[in-house]
Amino acid sequence: DGRCNIITDVHVTAGNVHDSIPYVARLDRQKERFNFDIKYVGVDAGYYTAAVCHQIEKRNIYGVMGYRRPTHKKGYFYKREYIYDREKDNYTCPQGEILIYKTTSREGYRH
Repeated sequence: DGRCNIITDVHVTAGNVHDSIPYVARLDRQKERFNFDIKYVGVDAGYYTAAVCHQIEKRNIYGVMGYRRPTHKKGYFYKREYIYDREKDNYTCPQGEILIYKTTSREGYRH
């Protein structure tokens, strides 16, 4: 039927920017540049974000995404147990300790 699967983009982002941030813009650029009629995309679990899902759905594109099994170490707090203070831009742990920003990981997460 003339269809084929090819890789059309390999992109390196800065260490403090998560790969999923520029993904949809790059997808749009490929569509325009190569005149693609994109119906499906396959990406790894790192792109399984609400923003990416929303944007590809708006474009009527079906996404096949890897699944990352939630992990939780016994004896540690759940992420949802921390309280964020928008005014002070910090979190308070369930034991009342205030956590302050130290650095940003290569994946774009603040620690």
